[in-house]
Amino acid sequence: MSKYVITIARGYGSGGRTIGKMLAEELSIPFYDRDLLRLASDDSGINQDLFAKADEKIKKSRLFNIASNIYKGELIPPDSDDFVSNDNLFNYQAKIIKELANTESCVIIGRCADFVLKDYENVVKVFVHAPLEDCINTLKEMTGKAEKEIEKQIATIDKHRAGYYKYYTGRDWEDAKNYDLCLNSSRLGFQKCVEIVKSYMDIRFR
Repeated sequence: MSKYVITIARGYGSGGRTIGKMLAEELSIPFYDRDLLRLASDDSGINQDLFAKADEKIKKSRLFNIASNIYKGELIPPDSDDFVSNDNLFNYQAKIIKELANTESCVIIGRCADFVLKDYENVVKVFVHAPLEDCINTLKEMTGKAEKEIEKQIATIDKHRAGYYKYYTGRDWEDAKNYDLCLNSSRLGFQKCVEIVKSYMDIRFR
């Protein structure tokens, strides 16, 4: 297949982002994470700061935890009062994700990209996870923070990721049925995770 996209959802501290960067480097393809906010800002004309602030608003919104607005692909026009709403900011990120999938091979981290691209044949959907204790140890080495603080941070961030995913997809973030591969980075190590994804792609797209 000439163009393909690897989407990576990941638990906090599992190393999913690092694995994504390693994949992008070994395959010599672009890597997208928060870069998507800049691209969506450029495309929509909406200030990039609003995209970043939308994430923070969603984290703090109690309504977000009980409501849903499953992404259907529509964009809200500029003359609407809801043009800069959180939902439309997500819609523009999704628009960029689709355009990338249509034009180049790349790795995309988070942003419900697996759901946005659910109808695309050229997508490999990966979920990276690890036991809590290993995530704590990884983050402790990186940040030097206390274990209790890290454990609380992991719970908060993973809850947000699960809620964000549920809100825009109607699906459970940790459900294996959403993905082609679910990888325990603690058992495998980062490099073997990379090798497994590449082997899967070789078999599937050969």
